[in-house]
Amino acid sequence: MIWYPYEQMKTMTPPYEIVDAEGVYLYTKERRLIDSISSWWSVIHGYKHPVLTEAIRSQAERFSHVMLGGLTHEPVQKLSAKLEEWLPGDLDCCFFSDSGSVAVEVALKIALQYFINRGEKKRTKILALEHAYHGDTFKAMEAGDDEDYHFILKACAPRRQVMHIPARTEALEEAFRQYHDHLCCFLAEPLLQGAGGMRMYDLSFLLRARELCDQYGVLLIFDEVATGFGRTGNRFVSDLVLPDILVLGKALTGGYIGHAVTVARRKVFAAFYDDCPEHALMHGPTFMGNALACSAALASIRLFEEEDYMSRIRRIEAVTRRELKGFSDPRIREIRIMGACVCMEVNDSAALKGYQRFAFERGVFSRPFLNYLYAMVPYIITEEELVQVLDTMKAWFA
Repeated sequence: MIWYPYEQMKTMTPPYEIVDAEGVYLYTKERRLIDSISSWWSVIHGYKHPVLTEAIRSQAERFSHVMLGGLTHEPVQKLSAKLEEWLPGDLDCCFFSDSGSVAVEVALKIALQYFINRGEKKRTKILALEHAYHGDTFKAMEAGDDEDYHFILKACAPRRQVMHIPARTEALEEAFRQYHDHLCCFLAEPLLQGAGGMRMYDLSFLLRARELCDQYGVLLIFDEVATGFGRTGNRFVSDLVLPDILVLGKALTGGYIGHAVTVARRKVFAAFYDDCPEHALMHGPTFMGNALACSAALASIRLFEEEDYMSRIRRIEAVTRRELKGFSDPRIREIRIMGACVCMEVNDSAALKGYQRFAFERGVFSRPFLNYLYAMVPYIITEEELVQVLDTMKAWFA
């Protein structure tokens, strides 16, 4: 039996069985569907892309995986070098893992140990945002802000180490005033909070966060698992505000295979680079630096660069704004658009009941949650296909 995610298995609606996928389309036995959410925001190049398929195939002919403990290989070396060249500032030190959630765990572990290695053992608190989501592993759940997860944490122990604030500058400044000497890091999904409801906030908040982190010696962590690779309309939000630790996943491999990376600035890495064995980072996922995943990631980055994906994303945003201009409905609380993301937040989740089947009948796969009907389309989508997705969203309210 398959145990499906985020579902009460006893009452869940049977999932659609996919028999093929190509471009922006998923195929069931009965119809073709535009994937309007890019398989949880990761399949930016669409399905069955020949460049990514060939990258994985050619690597598999050599070897698919070797551990990084005591071994290394060309794909992980090339990917690390490419990220060092491609990412802003001195975000140069890459620690690979197999999922975004694990990569966030690694980032938090690095932040905590950074201060322990420096002899500052009271810096154990984490500052995060309300409505945050950083993954389903335990520390990542704690750093998130969703009661659906926290009831499990409360069964283990009361939460003491994570504080959540709204994405408002006055709340940020007050938190730093009160807790700065106990903070190891401020963790945020920059500009766009995905699973927290596609909430969007202003860049000025992050600029102030950078200033406060510098002022008080706190590490700034950006979780760009969802926002990276253009989703906000920026290549990375880290291009605008430089964090001390950056987490990437999802679109890193074009959604072809699970992989993630935690990238640290050199000053962070320096706290671990020591003759003292206790200062080493004691972490090592079995499939970190997987050769197939690294090969896919290198091909994905090459496509992103060579095919000018930032222009594609600007076009997606422009078409979305054009098609939704003036659209409203009493059931809709707010429509939010940023880069290649659009969200219709409704006043009552009951207003979205039945939408998934409605969209299916119109050739679109969607997965609204809570009060949020959204689209995060693959970047290769045509204007006609994008309009079909947006028209389906509007037709539901009509």
